[in-house]
Amino acid sequence: MLLPETLAAPFVGLVLVVLFVAFVREWLKPDVAAMAAVAVLLASGVLSARDVVGVFGNSAPITIACLFIISGALSRTGCVDTLGEWLSAAAGGSERKLLFALIAASLLVSPFINNTPVVMVMIPAVIAVASRSGLAPSRLLIPLSYATIMGGLVTLVGTSTNILVDGVARTQGLAPFTMFEISLPAMLMALVGSTFMLIFAPRLLPVRETLTQQFTGSGDRWFMTELFVPEGSHLAGKSLREARLSNGTIQVLNLVRGETERHSPDPATRIEVGDRIVVRSRSNAMMELRSTDLVGLQAQPGADPHELETLRRRDVVMVEAIVGQTSRYIQRPICDLDLLARYGIHLIAVHRRDASFSQIGDDFQLSGGDVLLVEGTPAQIKRFCDNGDLFAITEGRQLASRRHKAPLALGTIAGVMLLATLNVMPIEGLALIGAVAVIVTGCITSDEAYKSIEWPILTLIFAMLAISVGMRNSGLDTLLAGQLASLGDGLSPWMMLSLVILITSLATEALSNNAIAVLFTPVVIGLAQHMGVDPRPFVVGVMFAASCSFATPIGYQTNTLVYSAGNYRFSDFARLGVPMNLITWLLCSVLIPLFWPFHP
Repeated sequence: MLLPETLAAPFVGLVLVVLFVAFVREWLKPDVAAMAAVAVLLASGVLSARDVVGVFGNSAPITIACLFIISGALSRTGCVDTLGEWLSAAAGGSERKLLFALIAASLLVSPFINNTPVVMVMIPAVIAVASRSGLAPSRLLIPLSYATIMGGLVTLVGTSTNILVDGVARTQGLAPFTMFEISLPAMLMALVGSTFMLIFAPRLLPVRETLTQQFTGSGDRWFMTELFVPEGSHLAGKSLREARLSNGTIQVLNLVRGETERHSPDPATRIEVGDRIVVRSRSNAMMELRSTDLVGLQAQPGADPHELETLRRRDVVMVEAIVGQTSRYIQRPICDLDLLARYGIHLIAVHRRDASFSQIGDDFQLSGGDVLLVEGTPAQIKRFCDNGDLFAITEGRQLASRRHKAPLALGTIAGVMLLATLNVMPIEGLALIGAVAVIVTGCITSDEAYKSIEWPILTLIFAMLAISVGMRNSGLDTLLAGQLASLGDGLSPWMMLSLVILITSLATEALSNNAIAVLFTPVVIGLAQHMGVDPRPFVVGVMFAASCSFATPIGYQTNTLVYSAGNYRFSDFARLGVPMNLITWLLCSVLIPLFWPFHP
């Protein structure tokens, strides 16, 4: 070690503080920030190369990656889409009925499928059903996220946090968790939390317009037309404004002149012979461009009637799409994407956090979680989304095309769960077999399988596992456990457990749930050993608290997804989330010691 042994623990602590600030201030993406911290610990000698390579032997990330693939297969074969169809039938135009059906469906599915794909597939279904019923999606999407979080607690594979805590605990010498060991207390928590949401969500959640409603005001169809200015056109030399091509009814999206291309040109731009102009209109007037004087294109008496030639006319739709965390469009200027020329679509607006942008410059860079409002034909938008790992959440979404393979995907996840319960093989082995099975049987292609894995999450997990080793090498985990025990000196094990759950929950709201799970698990094991009690209830406390993130949109991935899709404000989560956090904190404090005694 390059550092003196007495400085190792303070140095690692300083690195963690800087890392947490980087997470909160978003200086870098979380996975990049965590890997930078690993590099610092490696350069300082706190971590050796063997330590870093050794974390890849942890079974938890491999299990999570394989379950991502199986969840992707369930999505591609339409298993989750069926829930959307059921929601539509069950809603009956009632917000309360739809909320109940939504929570019930989420609780039934999320124990067996990773939360993130469940929410991503359910968001379009919820928005569609809400729109048909005249309801606001913002009254439903936060409960969707919360219900999947609570459902994910029910089984070991329901969420990556459970698998991760189990993997870290095993490296610390604890016995593995069984598939349904945590199920009963988790189901009791889900029952209480769901009841609370059914009663109070309609009263506490606001009505927010979606991005489409903000920028269109209605569901009218748009029409896009490409025009050509031929020789002899009397419009040559006139400005776009004088030609009445830039007004409240018709907008010029693009003007191509020779080798140059101008996006949203100034209305004062003069038209020249040979120009290609892409225009759009909310009305059917564009469908009758040659025969109407609505846009000033009526030929003058005796003049050539073909002042403008219509090259292409397309019936387009507006679609909202979420930028995935693995999208190749992230941190690239909009001008580099060349949306109109490459994909034939137009970017209308971007929603990020609490703000929406309609004036988007060429240097504007996209971030993970952004919601894009784009227009084009369904086929063009599908190609744009597929190429960049975006997920369409409104009209134009393509339904799963492999429904005939749904029984294979369902059988795979059922087999993994059953065999794991019977202890036929460790969960990591069964998950690997299951992932290979859904690829070989065609439930999901190999390319889709790679895309279904949330690589930033896995990178973050591996980095945090390495940092956890650095904490152990430096003695920081033992130091923190001792400090925590001193802080709670005189407290009973039950009160100390309650304090651990509260601290974990608060930390998760500001940081990544997986990062907190990795860092806190060894600390609470050391704390329990210091107190002379069984570490298992403390490990379960971290497992539950690291997932139960309700008060902010940044503590859990599904919260971030609905945050953007529902056009929420940051404070909207606190309205319902703070009471939910308090409920789960109290329930965890009471239930965990009943199922996992401190002195077995």
